[in-house]
Amino acid sequence: MRYKLLGPSGLRVSEVALGTMTFGEDWGWGASRDESRRIFDRFAEADGNFIDTSNNYTNGTAEGFVGEFVEGDREHFVIATKFSLSTRRDDPNAGGNHPKNMVQSVDSSLRKLRTDRIDLLWLHMWDYTTPVEEIVRALDTLVRRGKVLHVGFSDTPAWVIAQAATISSIRGWAGPTAIQLPYSIADRDPERDLLPMARHFGLAVTPWGVLGGGVLTGKYGGRSDEPRRYGDEPQSERELQLAKEVVAVSEEAGASPAQVAIAWMRHQDQGTLVPILGARTEGQIVDDLAALELTLSADQLARLEVASRIKLGFPHDFLASDGVQSLIFGDTRDRIDRPRGARP
Repeated sequence: MRYKLLGPSGLRVSEVALGTMTFGEDWGWGASRDESRRIFDRFAEADGNFIDTSNNYTNGTAEGFVGEFVEGDREHFVIATKFSLSTRRDDPNAGGNHPKNMVQSVDSSLRKLRTDRIDLLWLHMWDYTTPVEEIVRALDTLVRRGKVLHVGFSDTPAWVIAQAATISSIRGWAGPTAIQLPYSIADRDPERDLLPMARHFGLAVTPWGVLGGGVLTGKYGGRSDEPRRYGDEPQSERELQLAKEVVAVSEEAGASPAQVAIAWMRHQDQGTLVPILGARTEGQIVDDLAALELTLSADQLARLEVASRIKLGFPHDFLASDGVQSLIFGDTRDRIDRPRGARP
């Protein structure tokens, strides 16, 4: 296991994080306490130190398990948890991004995690109601009080995160160090705005759904009768063809489809990506971690690129077209070393 700096901070985190949404059986499909412990132990034995959880995962059970598992060596682990999602459905202030819910969620997480501070606090999901300035001011207060060391934004529009980063920089407040989003070879939507925004501000990116909700393992293309976890819609023709290509590459490489999906993600890295690995069994986390030893060939990457490519849409494809580039740069485009903000 290697380590990376978390965005613009000096915090060292393992090159992959352990996701704990599977810790606990409260939702009907997670891992038992003993199995969760084995998953955690295999990750720690591989020198992983970055643990990602949330106050709502398995109704709070996941945080409780994490607190128990790290208690003997708390200082070694980087614990990230989240606030935003409702913990009491009949109370309008028991969910959302506003300071009242933020503070009560953090206090509850500290108790369940058996710690006196949170290494990284994520805003879990954008609520479209709380002003950005109110959020970053409240996050900065938590940092100044020592309850939180770093902050990040998960599942939030790029324009919101950019505004938060700008406001916090101008005001001298604690700004975001990382973003979290769904990203995989099956879902490359973040390449339109979120990933370029993160590169511009130097933010780390921690993708979830790296296996595309299981799509990339090929099990929904006839290899298994297991129902899809995310969404009820049937698998699209594009997903079916992509899964077949992933399986074909995995057979060539002597690896599992999951390892190929994780290896593809690591090939996209520009020093900022920290994939989140989720597992329901000890065997799954062992298999996922083996992806750190897998290197895909140029031919395999090219085939996966063709199978997974998306249209970036306007304004990205428009601005990248030869005609528009000529209008902007004349005949000098190829003589300029990477204009600021240019895509590869």
